[in-house]
Amino acid sequence: MRLILFFDLPMTTKEEVKIYTCFRKYLIKNGYMMMQFSVYCKIFPNREATVKHVDILRKNVPKQGQIRLLMVTEKQYSKIEIIVGGISNQEKIVNAESFIKL
Repeated sequence: MRLILFFDLPMTTKEEVKIYTCFRKYLIKNGYMMMQFSVYCKIFPNREATVKHVDILRKNVPKQGQIRLLMVTEKQYSKIEIIVGGISNQEKIVNAESFIKL
């Protein structure tokens, strides 16, 4: 299961830039990888883990701006079509196969 997070935060004042930077660092620290600017994703073993993480995420998001979430299965995600560019180095390294199943 993948959780794709889209965000658009205001960055007109120094304080807003600081909030943006802190949120971005929070995402990276918690295992999100950047797909493109302001679009991050994280892999979860199942839907239950994804839903539980969304509850935690709600407590740590900035109060301003827009944040949207999209849950997709690996099968759905694998059908993503890249028009320009390609798969990032991070996406090549971190994928669903990199999970260790217990």
